[in-house]
Amino acid sequence: MLKDITSRVNQLEIRELLGYAVLSDPDAVDQAVDFYRNSEKNKLYGYEEEGLIIGVIGCSLKEKVLTIHHIAVIPENRGKDYGRGMILELLLHHQAEQVVAETDEEALGFYRSLGFEVYSLGETYPGVERFRCVYDVEEPGE
Repeated sequence: MLKDITSRVNQLEIRELLGYAVLSDPDAVDQAVDFYRNSEKNKLYGYEEEGLIIGVIGCSLKEKVLTIHHIAVIPENRGKDYGRGMILELLLHHQAEQVVAETDEEALGFYRSLGFEVYSLGETYPGVERFRCVYDVEEPGE
């Protein structure tokens, strides 16, 4: 079950999960924590199963566009569709018309498997190519 854990963003287990989304860079984890703690428009959700948070997804919504800022699942639960489930639950909850995410090459297979279109942003950091992933939600009956 997906639940809003924004108020718990500084807890150790939540910080650890965010670490998976930012390649375990301690400074990037601190920035992610501040990102959710310092703005009411940025929300962090956790996927809870049997009392444990096994995945997190952070997002913001503006004009029916849901932007995914962070997504991570604990390593032993990857490949079990938790990431897909979190995105689908957010889509239903927010009734978004489009979902966008920026990611690196490692996550492209995940986004493509969900039907996202992928666009290169080029080298946004020296030697690091980033990608914009976009999913347009179809209206029922389309």
